[in-house]
Amino acid sequence: MYSSQKQELIDYGNKLISDGYTLGTGGNLSSFIRQDNLMLITPSGIPFDKIELKDIVTMELNGTIVEGTRLPSSEWRMHSIMYEKRDDLNCVIHGHTIYSTALALLGKPLPASHYMIATAGKNVRCARYASFGTEELAINAFEAMKYRKAVLLANHGVLTGGKTMAEAFAVLEELEYCSKVHIIASTVGIPTVMTDDEMANMAIRFETYGQK
Repeated sequence: MYSSQKQELIDYGNKLISDGYTLGTGGNLSSFIRQDNLMLITPSGIPFDKIELKDIVTMELNGTIVEGTRLPSSEWRMHSIMYEKRDDLNCVIHGHTIYSTALALLGKPLPASHYMIATAGKNVRCARYASFGTEELAINAFEAMKYRKAVLLANHGVLTGGKTMAEAFAVLEELEYCSKVHIIASTVGIPTVMTDDEMANMAIRFETYGQK
C-alpha cells in the first residue's frame, strides 16, 4: 500500500545524502495520506541507501503503527504534530544541514537578508532546545514554525514542510542557501534585512512566479 509515496521518501532521503544536507542516518522524512489520516515515515537508524519499501513505517498520528516491522524515526512526533495542527503541509523533511544548522547552534533566527527566504516565510525562527525525539521538541518546533514552512532546531538541525515532497525539499535548499550567504555576509559586515512589507510583497509575487 502507498508504494509510490514510500518510494518518494526513499528517493528524497538519498537526495538528502547526495546533496550534502545530512550525514549517515541523520534526518528523516515523512508524508501524510490526508484522506486516510495516516503518516508514512522513514525508519529509525537505517542508512537511507539501505531503506527498502518494506522498511517505511505507516502509522497513525498518535504513534500507533498500522503497517511495518521497523521502528519509526525517533522524531515521528515532530512530524505528526505538523499534520495534526496544519492543513497546508503534506510532507515534512528534517535534515542536519551545515549553514542553517550553524545558525541553530547559535540559537539565532535567519532574518530576511535574502528575498528567497520568502519560500519559507518572512523569516525563519529558531525553536527552543529540547532533546531529540521528545514531545517537547515537537511542540517547540511547531510553535516556532507557525505561519512558516521552516524552522531551525536549536543545537540540532532544521525542519521544513510543503504540500509536496518537492516543495519541502525546495524550502530546505533555499533555507540552506540563504543561511550560507547570510553567514558569509556577516563575516564582513551586517547584512541588510528587508522589511516585513517587502517580504509580504515577495510572498504575493511568488504566487505568480513561474510557468502556469
